[in-house]
Amino acid sequence: MSDRLFVRWTIVPRDCPRPVFACPTCGGDRPFHPSGKIRLNANGKRLDAWLIYKCDACDRTWNRPIFERRLTTDLPPGDLAALRAGDPALVRRLAFDLTALRRKTSVIVHSDALDVGKAVTGGDRRATGVEVAFAVPYPVGLRLDRLLATELGLARSRIAALADAGRLKVAGGASALNRPPRDGQGIRLDLDGVNDRETIVAAVG
Repeated sequence: MSDRLFVRWTIVPRDCPRPVFACPTCGGDRPFHPSGKIRLNANGKRLDAWLIYKCDACDRTWNRPIFERRLTTDLPPGDLAALRAGDPALVRRLAFDLTALRRKTSVIVHSDALDVGKAVTGGDRRATGVEVAFAVPYPVGLRLDRLLATELGLARSRIAALADAGRLKVAGGASALNRPPRDGQGIRLDLDGVNDRETIVAAVG
């Protein structure tokens, strides 16, 4: 029997990040959400592209520039076709480009709603040690300690107690529990002699 159980969590946010701006219609700061649409404007051989957002409260639109005056010949044919078709995968990738969003606003709202896919990749459920690797294709806003508490069915105080006792180790140190999980990060659990070992192992994957 292996003394470790290996699990992969694929963590995907359900909602895109929402930049916050002053909405002229509402008269105050409001989050704007991506509408799922791309606007294109062709001027000869050059192309402008925008990702269209809408105010959460009134649906007033804001066009976030993707690029301006780009030569169509400089765009890979697949990208150009995806832009013209408003490909949902491309829209989602652009909507999660936090670097581009932060050029427009310093305030971005992240949803805590996540889908977590769990898959055992090796080892044995009778093991006393568990290693969980995180796959995070898009940035998430939920803190790691809250994610672990939710997915393992434990109180956050229990997560903190496991960390304080050295039973829970996080790549990046204990302070990483206070930040969202990152792609390629992971945790290790030492459950030897832990009373709720079976509960944790059943929930982990």
